[in-house]
Amino acid sequence: MSLDAFTVDDFINSLGTVTVSRETIEKFKIYGELLKKWQKTINLVSSASISDMWRRHFLDSAQLVKYFPKGAKRLIDMGSGAGFPVLVLALLKPNPDLEIHAIESDTRKVAFMREVVRNCQLNVNIHNCRIEQTAPFPADIITARALASLRDLLTYVHPFITNDSVCLFLKGQNLDLELKDMQRKWEADIKIEPSLSDSSGKVVIIKEVREI
Repeated sequence: MSLDAFTVDDFINSLGTVTVSRETIEKFKIYGELLKKWQKTINLVSSASISDMWRRHFLDSAQLVKYFPKGAKRLIDMGSGAGFPVLVLALLKPNPDLEIHAIESDTRKVAFMREVVRNCQLNVNIHNCRIEQTAPFPADIITARALASLRDLLTYVHPFITNDSVCLFLKGQNLDLELKDMQRKWEADIKIEPSLSDSSGKVVIIKEVREI
C-alpha cells in the first residue's frame, strides 16, 4: 500500500480491535479540515504531512489507546501542540469517564485546539501554560509526542505521576540514544512497541519511574 494512498478505511483497519464509529470518523474529518484551514496561517504541523494526516497524525496518535490501563480515570498530555495525540485520544477514548487534560504554552495552538474541541464536541481541559508552571495533579496516563528527549520528558512528568501511572511516549529513530541518556538520571520499567504508523517509530511505555 502506498503511504500517499492511506485512507480512512486503512486508518480504521490499522486500529484492529479499537472501535471507531461512523460519528467519530465524521469528527475526525472535521478535525482534518480545521487542520488544513489553520495550517495556512499557523505552522501547526509539517506542511508535507497534511496530505497524509490519517497515517502521520491520526493513526500515530490513535495507536496509544490500546495501551491504556483498565480503569484509568485521568490522562494528561504534555506539549499538546495541534492536539496530537490528546484530541485524537479524546475522540476515541474507551472510557467515557476518562478525564483528559492538555498542556500547551503556545497560545495560537491552544486556540486551534479549542476550535477543534468546540466543533467536535469534545470534553478536554486545555491548560495554556508551560508544563513546569502547571500546578501538579496526579494522572493515570501521561502522553507526549515530539516534545523532548526521554530524560527531559521524565523530568516534566515526574511531579504528575503516581506509583500506578503509565507514560506513553511516541518516539522516532533516536530512541536508543535517548534511552542511554535517560538512564543516567532515571530508572523505570520500560517496554518498547513498534509504531503502527511509521516503520522507524516506537511506542515507549514507561512505568515505575524512579530518580537515581
